Amino acid sequence: MASENTEREYTDRELMVSAAAAEIEDGDTAFVGMRLPLIAFQLAVSTHAPNAMAVYESGVVRDDPADGFLHTMCDLPNLNRAVSTTGMIDIMSRLQRGDVDVGFLGGAEIDRYGNLNTTRMSAGDREIRLPGSGGACDIACMSGRTVILMAHEPRRFVESVHYNTSPGHGSGGDWRQENELPGGGPSALVTSKATFGFDGDGELYLRTVHPGVAVDDIHDDFPWDLQTAVDVGGDEVERTSEPSGKELDLVRTFDPEGFWTH
Repeated sequence: MASENTEREYTDRELMVSAAAAEIEDGDTAFVGMRLPLIAFQLAVSTHAPNAMAVYESGVVRDDPADGFLHTMCDLPNLNRAVSTTGMIDIMSRLQRGDVDVGFLGGAEIDRYGNLNTTRMSAGDREIRLPGSGGACDIACMSGRTVILMAHEPRRFVESVHYNTSPGHGSGGDWRQENELPGGGPSALVTSKATFGFDGDGELYLRTVHPGVAVDDIHDDFPWDLQTAVDVGGDEVERTSEPSGKELDLVRTFDPEGFWTH
């Protein structure tokens, strides 16, 4: 895929990193998970969000990029020159106090209200066990907002998740308030084809499509009548901003061999 802005090629995952980084605002405390969020935070703090801070479930807190490639949040480059290296209880306590502005999540399934399944699925007469929650349920319940990243595959989009590992907006409307969940719930979904938002009722809608992707291509992947930005008061479904040359240089510095982004 070629970028008109940069005249350089980039991968779908590099575009996802750029789109995910854009969801981090300057001054945010971000609960960073594994895989692409490891790169997205480093990109954000190096560009538009220099005052952002990252907390990791392992206990690490940092306000700048790691000084080497990260396979996991526990790698030594993430510990070196960190603001603090504490433990899980400290990080989860920050979450419980409401100190986390944005949390990153993934999932095997997502439904129209942003509920995520990472626990179990049915395949014919078999039940497939998935990794489970870890800290995902806590992040989903208590973060100020959550950003979800996943590959764009029709099988992942379901009317209702088989198991609600990480609550989103439940059944919509005031569901989170009625169930006394303190966080704000999902605010964005970034896939390898598009970005999505959630309307005032908590329902998923198509916000932007990545270059080379048509709106109709996205609609065909969902088992319900997917809303678009037009349906929630927008003018049109725009094209996702492509990563700039500077962003690509940074992403490739943080992931020099493309372990996560290729």
